Amino acid sequence: MLGRRADQRGFFEADVQYLDVVGEDSFYAFLASLRHEVFRDEDFADFYAEDGKGRPSRPPSMLATALLLQTYDRVSDQEATERAAFDLRWKVALGITIEERPFAKSTLQLFRAQLVVHEEGARIFAKSLALARARGFVPARRRMRLALDTTHILGRGAVKDTYNLLADGIVLVLRELARLAGSEHAAYAAARGMGRYVSARSLKGEAELDWDSAEERARLLQGIVADADRLLDAVRAQRGELSAGSPEDARLTQAAERLGQVLLQDIERADGGAQLRQGVAQERMPSVHDPEMRHGRKSAQHRFDGHKAQIAVDTESQLITAVDVVAGNAPDNRGALDLVEASERDAAAEVSETVADCAYGDGATRQAFADAGRTLVAKVPVTRNGACFPKTDFTIDLDAERCTCPTGQQGIACYRRPTAPGERRVLRGFRFRAEDCTACPLRPRCVRGRGGRTIAVHPQETLIQQARALQVSPDYAPYRRARQAAEHRLARLVQLGIRQARYVGRAKTRFQLLLAATVANLTLLAGHARAAGGTTPPTPSMTLLSAL
Repeated sequence: MLGRRADQRGFFEADVQYLDVVGEDSFYAFLASLRHEVFRDEDFADFYAEDGKGRPSRPPSMLATALLLQTYDRVSDQEATERAAFDLRWKVALGITIEERPFAKSTLQLFRAQLVVHEEGARIFAKSLALARARGFVPARRRMRLALDTTHILGRGAVKDTYNLLADGIVLVLRELARLAGSEHAAYAAARGMGRYVSARSLKGEAELDWDSAEERARLLQGIVADADRLLDAVRAQRGELSAGSPEDARLTQAAERLGQVLLQDIERADGGAQLRQGVAQERMPSVHDPEMRHGRKSAQHRFDGHKAQIAVDTESQLITAVDVVAGNAPDNRGALDLVEASERDAAAEVSETVADCAYGDGATRQAFADAGRTLVAKVPVTRNGACFPKTDFTIDLDAERCTCPTGQQGIACYRRPTAPGERRVLRGFRFRAEDCTACPLRPRCVRGRGGRTIAVHPQETLIQQARALQVSPDYAPYRRARQAAEHRLARLVQLGIRQARYVGRAKTRFQLLLAATVANLTLLAGHARAAGGTTPPTPSMTLLSAL
């Protein structure tokens, strides 16, 4: 049954008795001032029985506030429970009495699980934007300029090499088969000659072989692959005895799919037996315990294993207006338009233009924004051509379909062959005559090999030319400064702990990011409230004081 907090503040509650001790300008006091304004118990009624029977739950508005405090102080569930029981600052923020112990660790964990399952993290985040509108932090009818950026999130699962990754996958399948057989998984594995996978902390580390010997390494790998194949055959036989779609069938299938994915991504089958795949598969899963983790890169030198956080920031107010979590190997510009549309929906303000770095400067992303009637300002990646003249040293006039080289020679326009009758011809590029290039004194700096120079025309050449013209003009300076807003907000989110995922899976990691973004916005509003004259919550009614 839904537990509710009283609409009226009690005289003995910590936010009334000890506000001056904690500090009226603190974030804890600011949260105390938001009671019944951001979170209401009715907002979470869907989580509880509607018949009014049973013992009332802990008020969900208080638990939601506790999750924000946990994010702000970066503490574990156990520490959050202890702070709610003994930390005066938390008691002020939660609005409870000094002797109250408001919830158990399991209560907080169950409430979070409900929020994740029902995807309520986005609604909690949207409340920070609604509060900003209500308090005039985002003026009505103001058009927003958004800045987009990404940062990496290290995954929760342990990253292992192929030997131990296969061993972990085998253990997952052994556990499910043992559960179905009503046996303890260690005994089940030992009876089938696979006890080493369960008993070893690291199969590779405890293997007794000469690692300098290719033959011994191959023998170990082929033995592991043979065991994995044998287990997958056992899974197929066992699934024939289970009801399709049953919970047991779903768990067994999931474990087998993870093991099968490791075999597919890391093992090559050859006449001589199984061997390690050369190179890294594009969608390689580095951990069976968090199968949504991926190998990612933020630069040529910076590699990570996990996910990517995407954010959109209103450059004027510095509010985070939208967030998302994508695969670690996904390009930074994936879902850029979705972030813009989510920002307009949750901030209830129109986006006038979007600013981003060169990761968003590709032609396809520019075209998507143009097709949606939106403005994207992103730096065009630098074009390089080794020691030769890059394409940008040539003057391309698309309207006249003319291309001029650095020495003034004119190229010949080339077109794509129409694929349908009546189709408009499309400019594909330009080629320069071989005789002109041969006689040119700049040929060594322009042409490689024989023949003349060719210049390709990008499908979004017009948009790219416009972007290049802007970024070399004085008008680009404000956009360069505006983009820093996203970098500053990412730094704040990292302070709130998003560099390391606290949970397994992308959905839970997104929930972590949403809570961090909510806290980042609320701390920004708290600072604004201090500048405007304080965050002191209302005192108990005179009726209550008279009664006392």
